[in-house]
Amino acid sequence: MYQNKDHTNQKHIVTKSSNIDITDQKSLLEITKKISKLINKGDNLFLYGELGVGKTTFARNFINQLQYLNKTNSTEVLSPTFSILNEYQINNLNVKHYDLYRIKEIKELDNLGLFEEKETINIIEWPEILKPFKIKIIKFYFSYSENFKNRSLVISSNYINKIVDEFK
Repeated sequence: MYQNKDHTNQKHIVTKSSNIDITDQKSLLEITKKISKLINKGDNLFLYGELGVGKTTFARNFINQLQYLNKTNSTEVLSPTFSILNEYQINNLNVKHYDLYRIKEIKELDNLGLFEEKETINIIEWPEILKPFKIKIIKFYFSYSENFKNRSLVISSNYINKIVDEFK
């Protein structure tokens, strides 16, 4: 696993998982349980996909699982669509959940301090507006099947990590 905490000098390697079926809520919950055990402080999770495909449900399950693992009370995890950012302090773990859907210009993000705290886990829905950063990123691609009956997830990363390896 890549251990270098200097995010500006890392070599970028793209790794990719297999296609994961997340059609039912139970499957998505099981995936977030696995990921919550493999996540590290400083990881950045970028969530891509259409409206309603499961990005916020993933974030909710993931944050609640981190709370469970850290023996803290489970809280209501709402979509930060209107607030842009919801922050969760889980013992000594800081999780920031962003939703950039309503952001039209990159300068609107200037006061958010994205990626300034190296020990924070960032979950970012709708990250398409972000310029390329020299940071480690785990990308989650949520999608519907052609008939919208099934949903799937593909995970990729710009560095070698246990999360992508878990789902190959």
